Amino acid sequence: MKNTFGTNIQFTLFGESHGAAIGVVIDGLSAGIELDLAFIQSQLDLRKPKGKISTARREADEFEIVSGFFDGHTTGTPLCLIIRNHDHHSRDYEKTRYLLRPSHADYTAFVKYGGFQDYRGGGHFSGRITAPLVAAGAVCRQILREKGIVLGTHIARCKDEEDTPFSTDTVALLEEIALLGRSYFPTLSPEAEERMTALIEQAHSQGDSVGGILETIVVGVPAGVGEPFFGSVESVLSQLLFSVPAVKGVEFGLGFGFADQFGSQANDPFRMEGDRVVTATNHNGGINGGITNGMPICFRTAVKPTPSIYQKQQTVDIRTRQNTELVIQGRHDPAILHRARVVVDSVTAIGLVDLLAQQYGCTWMAPDAKKEDK
Repeated sequence: MKNTFGTNIQFTLFGESHGAAIGVVIDGLSAGIELDLAFIQSQLDLRKPKGKISTARREADEFEIVSGFFDGHTTGTPLCLIIRNHDHHSRDYEKTRYLLRPSHADYTAFVKYGGFQDYRGGGHFSGRITAPLVAAGAVCRQILREKGIVLGTHIARCKDEEDTPFSTDTVALLEEIALLGRSYFPTLSPEAEERMTALIEQAHSQGDSVGGILETIVVGVPAGVGEPFFGSVESVLSQLLFSVPAVKGVEFGLGFGFADQFGSQANDPFRMEGDRVVTATNHNGGINGGITNGMPICFRTAVKPTPSIYQKQQTVDIRTRQNTELVIQGRHDPAILHRARVVVDSVTAIGLVDLLAQQYGCTWMAPDAKKEDK
């Protein structure tokens, strides 16, 4: 099982949905990075379920740092964060242990691991494992913020309800990113939030679920980061984005919209802005040849409807090899878009920190002032 990502900084996930704890080990961080623990907790809080639009499972998601952190700073040794599990109802999964839940990893996990996988709540395949990803991402976002790099994600579309797009004005865009950072339900338009929330609640009342599209933007990444072909910014970020449960599509800039364009429409003309090279448009999402061009990185992520629905579904009993029907028990989300956005933000930050460390070396993330100088 592959649970480690990263070339210069490595991130290793561990744990299961109904196990004692879940967590992440980050290896390769510079010593002396000051961590805002309250910010890490605030990011975990954005991932928590709330109200009728989320699962009824309520975990405190309070994290512990058990290594690599002393006197308010990283030590340079592996940083290990753990989150204890408390509110799990394993009995909800006992009756349906051998009934394959449609669109879940039950069948593929059973085949790959010979039936020895932890099936409770999806085990290691559960969206619950995104909590330590968010904790790791919060560490990375603090590193990026110190270097003038900020990012944000909004729900561009929930089923057929759409939000206002990101601004193309830099000042307004930074204000929108700050707004999203304070919002539990991440839309730029209050009216869109009302419409989307009503839609999710309606799906919940019908025992159904909905999906949508998340749109992410990153401001402040310098030009020249990334590699052509296999180490491109798109390929690195896509690898991480597709590791987020329920993500089934990623497009950068215009993405599939390029198919409807002439080259004269799709190209981003270069121009000078003071002593800085910029582009008049940003159809390529801030990336040319796999390498950042200094414009905002922008991409969209498609999130499928939550597969755990309360309607009767056709399935197979993997033990008897017979066709049967399934009615899922337990507590499940009618939509995960609002909770997934902080996960998308987090994996984006993780990927960027690794890419920047590759470009500038791991000392890039170190504080400018040494501890003894403070």
